[in-house]
Amino acid sequence: MGLSITKKILSSHLLEGNLSAKEQITIKVDQTLWSDLTGIMGTQILESVQADKVSTNPSIIYCDHNTIATSTENSDDHLYMRTAAQRFGIYYSKPGNGICHFLHCQRFARPGQIMLGADSHTPTSGALGMIAIGSGGLSVAKSMLGEGFRLTTPKVLNIKLTGKLQPGVSAKDVTLEALRILSVKGGIGYIIEFTGDGIKNLSVPQRATIANMSIEMGATTGIFPSDEVTRAFLKAQGREEDWIELLPDVDAEYDKVLEINLSQLEPLVAKPHMPDLVVRAREVNDIKAGSVFIGSCTNASYSDIVKAAKILKGRKVHKEIDLTVGPGSKQVLEQLIEDGVLKDLVEAGARILECACGPCIGIGQAPPGKGVAVRTSNRNFPGRSSTTDASVYLVSPETAAATAITGKITDPRDIFAVEILQGCEEPAVYKIDDSMIITPNDVEDYKNVEIIRGENIVPLPERGALNEAINATVVLKLGDNITTDDIIPGGSNILKYIANIPKFAEFTFCYTDPTFVERAKELKHSVIIGGDNYGQGSSREHAALLPMFLGVEAVLAKSYARIHKENLINYGILPLVFKNKEDYEKIDMDDVFAIHDVYAQVDKGEVTVKVVNKDIEFVTSLELSDYDKRVLKEGGAVNYLKNKLK
Repeated sequence: MGLSITKKILSSHLLEGNLSAKEQITIKVDQTLWSDLTGIMGTQILESVQADKVSTNPSIIYCDHNTIATSTENSDDHLYMRTAAQRFGIYYSKPGNGICHFLHCQRFARPGQIMLGADSHTPTSGALGMIAIGSGGLSVAKSMLGEGFRLTTPKVLNIKLTGKLQPGVSAKDVTLEALRILSVKGGIGYIIEFTGDGIKNLSVPQRATIANMSIEMGATTGIFPSDEVTRAFLKAQGREEDWIELLPDVDAEYDKVLEINLSQLEPLVAKPHMPDLVVRAREVNDIKAGSVFIGSCTNASYSDIVKAAKILKGRKVHKEIDLTVGPGSKQVLEQLIEDGVLKDLVEAGARILECACGPCIGIGQAPPGKGVAVRTSNRNFPGRSSTTDASVYLVSPETAAATAITGKITDPRDIFAVEILQGCEEPAVYKIDDSMIITPNDVEDYKNVEIIRGENIVPLPERGALNEAINATVVLKLGDNITTDDIIPGGSNILKYIANIPKFAEFTFCYTDPTFVERAKELKHSVIIGGDNYGQGSSREHAALLPMFLGVEAVLAKSYARIHKENLINYGILPLVFKNKEDYEKIDMDDVFAIHDVYAQVDKGEVTVKVVNKDIEFVTSLELSDYDKRVLKEGGAVNYLKNKLK
């Protein structure tokens, strides 16, 4: 049988292991990416382990989340990251230049390469035929220092796209349809490879929208072929020399195949509070909205915004709607200005935001209490909008624009003639200006660069080696699909403390259980119980670091999201899995756990847990590679890197 694109790239980057099912492999990483939320910690890690200079090229910090700097904490973080980037040989994209995933597609992503990014939506760059995997910041730091990236050989799910999107239907509807079919757990253990005759009609920005949300299906990443569409995009970006053709073999073998006919799709909506609660737009057309946001790394391309502007041109935003638009990058913003598109949006009543993540991560435009927001972002978890009881609906730019006009969720085909969406293609040639990216070449003597720290930036807390015996109390018992936003929410009032772990930790589980922090501090040694898919969502490693700081020594769950499990290991927390899911029902809050001979049990891959106060015990599994076991026993990846570099 022939090879898929996925297997071709993995084979060419294989450092250890083989591509057999369930085999642990190590792959070479070509490029790395940090956002400012993860870059601040990433550079602290490089300092902590006394690294010299990163080996991956390019490695980039994109300042795209905490860009507004409503307080000195944010601006201090920016200065720290900029100077630390110069010290360690990392590119730095200044605030306002754009959203990391969007910018990386435009300026750096290359077909056939592998990128590791400390942000869960790193798969966006799969639009250009590269394997782009989201991971925790510590895993990215390890790969930057030559460690490569370790994972279980992924299965490959082929989503075959046929037909052609009809006017009013968009790439966002493709990914929502896939979520409707697969759910937020259906892609776990897979890389999703998109093929079929339908992709030739999808631009790179449309492919990016689809690849971006592969993570919402639980997949490791999503990838498209590198074809003539890819070549045209790179040529328009002045990077045609980066193009190679990369197609699956005609007889490529896949573990699973799903077919989606683009011609049969219609506008879809993901209802609160999960991206897979998908219905037809016409099924929720009685839902009144208070705000609409068009933007995020999912839907902020030139063509996305032009389509919305065409729908809005000559009309006015509904009097009860607050419409905001955030272009994905400075490049997009400049083109919109040059073509007069912003004029149409502003005349309609839209507010233009800077090129940043913004409302998607709860930075600005928080809905009112119990408000309804309609957004083109990728997640609608409770509290992610910065309003705990708001309801967020995920839609395409076309549906968002139609909703902004009517004041309620609206299928765009119900209010305009399809002809108005003609001529909404991407530019034939993009405006190229990389002046807001500071390159490592700007610094000759990198070792003598002064890293400037504001008062809010404190050293990372560290834990010693894994204890030989664990005696801990259940501090929290949770259900299925707990997200990293449940563990540590977004929002500017919280994220400004991201470089100050003692302060940041005060917000751990603040919406889920406001008493958690106080009880964890009193207990000093604790355990968290979770259901299926524990830790889904963002790659935010603080969802592991903060519990570690507060004394959590183990998590017992029915199953884990891939990135969060990786982060737990990197911070020295045992990620135990119930062998018998019925044992979950036997555990209550405040139960006292005892685990003995921890090192021997970690090596065995089975850990016996005794519930002291109930005089019962049960066996859990610890599904780790030998490498992960070593990292865990050393107390996490920071200790591991320090010991290795010594």
